[in-house]
Amino acid sequence: LSNRFGGIMDTNGADLESVKIMNLHPTRNLDIGEAVSSPSTDERDSVFGRRGAPKRKIEPMSQVAVKQPSGYAAHPGYAITFEPCAKRLRVMFNGETVADSTNVRLMHETKHIPVYYFPRADVRADLLTATDHGSHCPFKGDASYWTVTVGDKTAENAVWSYTDPYDEVADIKDTMAFYWDRMDHWFEEDEEVFVHARDPYKRIDIVPSFRPVRVVLGGETVAASTQALFLYETGLPTRYYIPAGDVSPGLLKATDLATDCPYKGRARYWSATVGGKTFENIVWGYPDPVHESAAIKNHLCFFNEKVDAILVDGEEIPFQETPWS
Repeated sequence: LSNRFGGIMDTNGADLESVKIMNLHPTRNLDIGEAVSSPSTDERDSVFGRRGAPKRKIEPMSQVAVKQPSGYAAHPGYAITFEPCAKRLRVMFNGETVADSTNVRLMHETKHIPVYYFPRADVRADLLTATDHGSHCPFKGDASYWTVTVGDKTAENAVWSYTDPYDEVADIKDTMAFYWDRMDHWFEEDEEVFVHARDPYKRIDIVPSFRPVRVVLGGETVAASTQALFLYETGLPTRYYIPAGDVSPGLLKATDLATDCPYKGRARYWSATVGGKTFENIVWGYPDPVHESAAIKNHLCFFNEKVDAILVDGEEIPFQETPWS
């Protein structure tokens, strides 16, 4: 559930899997590193803006005199690629559009979730203030940071840019990226997206099945159905979404936990009490899933990793280690 019901936020996944995603600040790993960087005089003098917005100088931190060598030689298998995104992307903060572009690049990086990079011209320069914060990535270079201020609300060091990137990632120059969780809303066209950029190479299939599914918890059968939906998501165990009516009456109690998943939506959670023992947040569901996952509405899913057993067609599903085990 990824703070959205899919996974812990560093990997979006399914259901509570996404929960983690929101909490782990995915993009943060991409840019915070060892050495503090600084920009050159030319970079300090650069000016950018967006159509219709006032232009002003954005002065990044001063840059380190000697550029450190990249880490590609020591890590030949490490890969960073950029691809154009045909969607219109918008970022909002405190009621204002901070970035709006149809020319965003999607960056894929080994061991990281995808990140959107906006052309500088499509970012509201008048809402940004350069800071002294810096970080070094051995594969991208030295990053400069900006704080976003709209009205009485501020997001410190929420934007970064590689003003002088390594040659291997030269395409990242003159682009800017945002920490997802420090902004209020993100939109792909006119649909809100949660947690992080959707990965075009990640797939979710939701398939109805008449095979009987039975969930055992605390030594008792707490759910049984021949109308479950099997949800297959890249890199995650199969999840079994059971119609709410096929879960034992009186078993569940709603909790305050909510998580977000970019591929399914916002999840709510329930605890289950069996034989006097309460199993916290062991069930989740998407009351209003995104369009692509609409089928799982009014269905509930138990954590495979936390119940006694899930049986499909009488056969117990093998245990699979996950971040939620």
